[in-house]
Amino acid sequence: MPQFEAGTFDCIVIGAGHAGVEAALASAKMGASTLVLTMNLDMIAFMPCNPSLGGPAKGIVVREIDALGGAMGKVIDKTHIQMRMLNTGKGPAVRALRAQADKVLYQQEMKRVLEEQENLTLHQGVVEELIVEDNEVKGLITQIGAVYRAKTIIITTGTFLRGEVIIGDLKYSSGPNNQMPAIKLAENLQELGLETVRFKTGTPPRINGNTIDYSKTEIQPGDEVPRSFSYETTEFIMDQLPCWLTYTTPRTHEIINENLHLSPMYSGMIKGKGPSYCPSIEDKIVRFADKSRHQIFLEPEGRNTKEYYVQGLSTSLPEHVQRRLIESVPGLEKAEMMRAGYAIEYDSIIATQLWPTLETKKIKNLYTAGQINGTSGYEEAAAQGIMAGINAARKALGKEEVILGRSDAYIGVLIDDLVTKGTSEPYRLLTSRAEYRLLLRHDNADIRLTEIGYQLGMISEERHEKFLEKKQQIEEEIERLRKVTIKPSEAVQEIIHQSGGTELREPMKAADLLKRPEMKYEQIITVVPPEEEITPEVAEQVEIFIKYEGYIEKSMQQVERMKKMENKRIPENIDYYAINGIAKEAKANLTAVRPLSIAQASRISGVNPADISILLVYIEQGKIAKISG
Repeated sequence: MPQFEAGTFDCIVIGAGHAGVEAALASAKMGASTLVLTMNLDMIAFMPCNPSLGGPAKGIVVREIDALGGAMGKVIDKTHIQMRMLNTGKGPAVRALRAQADKVLYQQEMKRVLEEQENLTLHQGVVEELIVEDNEVKGLITQIGAVYRAKTIIITTGTFLRGEVIIGDLKYSSGPNNQMPAIKLAENLQELGLETVRFKTGTPPRINGNTIDYSKTEIQPGDEVPRSFSYETTEFIMDQLPCWLTYTTPRTHEIINENLHLSPMYSGMIKGKGPSYCPSIEDKIVRFADKSRHQIFLEPEGRNTKEYYVQGLSTSLPEHVQRRLIESVPGLEKAEMMRAGYAIEYDSIIATQLWPTLETKKIKNLYTAGQINGTSGYEEAAAQGIMAGINAARKALGKEEVILGRSDAYIGVLIDDLVTKGTSEPYRLLTSRAEYRLLLRHDNADIRLTEIGYQLGMISEERHEKFLEKKQQIEEEIERLRKVTIKPSEAVQEIIHQSGGTELREPMKAADLLKRPEMKYEQIITVVPPEEEITPEVAEQVEIFIKYEGYIEKSMQQVERMKKMENKRIPENIDYYAINGIAKEAKANLTAVRPLSIAQASRISGVNPADISILLVYIEQGKIAKISG
């Protein structure tokens, strides 16, 4: 195939899934000339699995992406069919927004956003090879011989690298939803020395909504309160579509047990490791044999389609068995299956080969983001995408790269977990993964990250000014409640009585009264109203800060202690094998990860506190043995 020069850019993004679109938009917004190369322009930001965004931890990530200036939150706000706040009865650290997407409208809107972005070029093409000179990426070559040059390249190929779809005993080469797989690029990455591992994910069948008997299911409506992921959203969709809840039956479990020998997971056909937090229905039945039933959510895939996603019935069993499974579920006795569920195996980069900037250690100026790094989920992909886009653009423009810490954002937790610990299965963000989760809340993502987004050039002047006003209003209202006194009047005692609290015996500061578990901010301001109107968003942050002030302070103290360790930098190319006293396993793992700080080193698997103590002494002595190269 003859080659030809097709163009030169600051940054090229390979792939236009959820990681790719955020990477490209971030790069272009920051002033870098950016090219997006995707196999199919009609599949931009496609949702091959669950047509939804958000949920515990993940919903907070969408807010963080928006606070940095990303697109995911704005696009889902414009195209969702349902929005719900989860865990409202629990503490603020685990509250999370979840949206049911119209997946076609989401795709179309995201494509429009990309097309209208300055400095951004969209092109359809199949990338087969990277141009690498002296361990530095210089460009790429497509299937038709087009040569594109770039200062930086970001690979966001999702589950397409040597993708194989599996249904029963059938296995064929394919990306998700019968798209073309990326085979030559996968081979090229291995030739370049990047280590890969085989992972697996899957989807459930889709059914025709006209054939569901909804009378046998439970309705799951959206919230009546207007909600949004983006801090810039001002218009809300209130015309929502419900989801529906049903359950598996003993007959469902019986069918699965009778046909386990036909399951690729149990026959040995599937070699890749799947996500334990999102198991197939076969896996659920085997692992939780004591459970008599499992939840099945019926989720519409959009306003202009009758396809329903059968959440909870992910499977790779043969199609004829899938039909029987569907018929065994209440409400689905006569349901027509429109698409069969399937498993997909694919190559994933071992993420410990990446710096915290998401640049590969082996090849300079080459970044990877999304499911290629071993994660599962659109939100985790988009989070990596925006950070890879920021860092690739800044490097191309000669600026310092950006790393979010574990106390800054769930995005920081996600990337640190990946590059420091790696993952043995598709990684999913959970609130339990964040040690500072009380600080990383849904309500305060803008307080944590908007200033960073603004400094990077991702947030407009107008938005920044509104943010500063909001921040000032929160601080002033907290201070006001600390100063103003509430006297034990008849009206106050009645409010306390209705809340089930103990009556006041003497005057009390409003903030101290609000700290009582039963008291709410809206009750307090009926007694001591503010001079200016307080928005629900400001009120929420004021209440959370005052109620959890003691816990927040403790978390902040932990952050400060950890920052001291983060500031203890480890010299580049240190030879860990030259340090006496460190365990062999620790030496091997430290050498593989090459941590940037003592704090990061302490989080590496197989590195214990004794190893860290020896490493600290060694560094402080200043006699650093370095490996060559």
